[in-house]
Amino acid sequence: MRQQESGRATPQPDDLNHNMNTVASPTGQSLRTALTMLATFMAGVLAASFTACLTLRWTTTVAGATVLAILVACIVWSHREERRNRLARARSHENDLHGATSMQTFDEARLTAIIRSSREAIVTIDAMQRIVLMNPMAEELLGCDAAKVIGGPLSRFIPERFRIAHAKHVEHFGATSGSDRRMGSPRVLYALRADGREFPIEASISQSQYGNEKLYTVMLRDITGRMRAEEALRQSREDLRELSANLQRVREEEKAHIARELHDDLGQSLTALKMDLSVIGHALESEGIDNAYVHERLQAMARVIDATVASVRRIAANQRPAMLDDLGLVAAIDWLADDFSQRYGIRVARRLEVGSAAFSHGAATAIFRIVQEALTNVAKHAQASLVTLAMRVDGEHCTLDIVDDGRGLPAVEHARDPRTGRNFGLLGIRERVHMLGGTLSTGEPGHGFNLSITFPLDALQSEETQP
Repeated sequence: MRQQESGRATPQPDDLNHNMNTVASPTGQSLRTALTMLATFMAGVLAASFTACLTLRWTTTVAGATVLAILVACIVWSHREERRNRLARARSHENDLHGATSMQTFDEARLTAIIRSSREAIVTIDAMQRIVLMNPMAEELLGCDAAKVIGGPLSRFIPERFRIAHAKHVEHFGATSGSDRRMGSPRVLYALRADGREFPIEASISQSQYGNEKLYTVMLRDITGRMRAEEALRQSREDLRELSANLQRVREEEKAHIARELHDDLGQSLTALKMDLSVIGHALESEGIDNAYVHERLQAMARVIDATVASVRRIAANQRPAMLDDLGLVAAIDWLADDFSQRYGIRVARRLEVGSAAFSHGAATAIFRIVQEALTNVAKHAQASLVTLAMRVDGEHCTLDIVDDGRGLPAVEHARDPRTGRNFGLLGIRERVHMLGGTLSTGEPGHGFNLSITFPLDALQSEETQP
């Protein structure tokens, strides 16, 4: 009976080990060590209590109750620690989730800020090619309000002739594993603004997976300005090639012209002089010399010589007037205007107000050639009776204006050579103006020849300027 009562009151070692395994605390190695020491101590107490209970029942009962109370207290404490640790782990996990959510929110906010502030137009569409995102640059580029087009088809911003091909291109890209691709290369793509205007674009596309949904992001750039610049550059290169070819042609024509003038003027004059000398020689050999006749022939020879000298001067002046070097630009322009009036019967009114401005050799030559080419254009196309030529220095600029009262150039022939379809006179003027750092504007076709040029004065006075 004592053994039965003692068995009910006193825990056995196996039960103690079972409880130790049940309440093993996760708080750390120190707690487990403490419990192990406590178990060892309690085992010793139980052994001593069992021996004592054989002789003293009351002592055994009290000792067993004491041990049981201590064990219960340990188990309760262990369970509380376990619950506290579980709560701590739960809070830690919650904090981790909150931190991850906060980081995701931060990343999304940063990405949104980047997209909104991007200088590129960005449009995102879904697998059905419906607009799901549009940044402010895309709104400005396409001329629309994002709130009104989100959820609508992207095709409204694609010219109708490209819509089917564009849809197939996006579908094909979605079926590949590529992450990004430039669209349209090397072809030029076109888009539509909200008002229906078409414009060229450069576009690149990328794809991403958002959950079970595939999204496509397109970056757009308006290349209208770039295409205009490229076209202007291409046209400029073409102009320069044609100008170079024309200069060769003009050089050959000038050689032929000089040869013709030498033959027609100097050749005929020299032939006439030779004939007169022959006549005079025969007259001197005859017995009866007619002094009056000889004197008349000598006067005729003098006139031929004067005409020959004038022809030589004219031919030389056409190449480069000596007064441009001797007397300066204003005197050379005056001579050119007088010669033009005599040749074509067109009056030239001049107003040359350059004061004491000194022009470099290269600048003076370039301006002289500009005036020469302009007057040649007037003679060829304008059917004018009066040309007004004005040149003035104002502060840091020099302005040259040439205006006539003729019909101007017809629109279909504006700035064109009848043989080549191009006006190399105006093209040459434009190149000379550009060389001097100036700007040029011309009047509208059909309203008379009107040429206005502005030069920076320091460029006209620089010795580095070439004609």
